This record gives sequence, C-alpha cells and structure tokens, in this order.
Amino acid sequence: MKIRWKFLTVPVLWTAFLSSAVAADAELPANARADRVIVLKSQRELRLMRSGVLLKSYKISLGGNPVGPKERQGDSRTPEGLYTISGRNPGSRFHLSLRISYPTPEQSERARKGGYSTGGDIFIHGLPNGWGAIGKGHLLKDWTDGCIAVTNPEIEEIWRAVPNGTIVEIQP
Repeated sequence: MKIRWKFLTVPVLWTAFLSSAVAADAELPANARADRVIVLKSQRELRLMRSGVLLKSYKISLGGNPVGPKERQGDSRTPEGLYTISGRNPGSRFHLSLRISYPTPEQSERARKGGYSTGGDIFIHGLPNGWGAIGKGHLLKDWTDGCIAVTNPEIEEIWRAVPNGTIVEIQP
C-alpha cells in the first residue's frame, strides 16, 4: 500500500504544481510600468507594483541558501533590503538580466571592516541560455548563487515593465 501511495503522490503533486503555475499566468499589458519591485523571499514571490497597486506577481527561485540576508561572496544567499535596478544585460548568460544595486555602501563598509567581500552581480534573471524549456520546473529548487530567477517569458515581461532606477525591496 505504501508503495502505491508514493507512486501516486508524485504525479498528483507535479500536476497540481503545473496547474497552479499555469493558472497564474495572465499576461501583463505591454504598456505597464512598475515603480517598485517587491521580493518576498519566504513566499518565493516577486511583485511588480505601480502606485501601491499590484500589477502582477511571479513565482521565483532564489539563492541555494535562501534563509537570511546575503553577507558575503559565495554564501548563496539573496540580499535583503532596499536597492534599485541599476542596469540591464541583454547579452546575459541567463536570457535577460536586470542588475540589482547590491551591495549598499553600508554593506560594503561592513564587509571592508570585517575583511571579506560582499560579492556582487545580483540580478533578476531568466533561465540559463539553452535551458528555457525547463520553464516553471526551475521552481522546484532554489538554485541561483543569490539572484532572483524567473522563466524566460517572465523576464521578458519584467524587462519591459521595470525601468532602470526602479526601487527593489527584498524582504525576508
């Protein structure tokens, strides 16, 4: 009996996961512009906001060690705090990527005093080039080095809606 239960559980859970992911995929209007990005790490969610109103939310993958704020290079954590979109990379090895202004001057100073590197290159990005077919499957595990990952169609939508200078608020 236990073997049958385990055998049936995996397909049922996988089907439920894919159904819920597909059901949430209403397209963002082409002219939508966000003035704030909110990342809720514990909920694995990125929200695009405009004047306090939710435009759209996305399920995300985080750094492989997601609990707690990023402190140093190599800790596989996603930062927490207030940042901005400080640039974009159309030639990224992760489809498209939006640079987050990590580290802040305070984080850099703390690292300097502590004698370690904060790391850098924190992005909101799509899937690795050539791996786009994974789609929502990337959500099964936190896998980045500290970045925030979405599917390739989602990063294309976010890319259009989020201009440089947009505030990024990353919450635990």
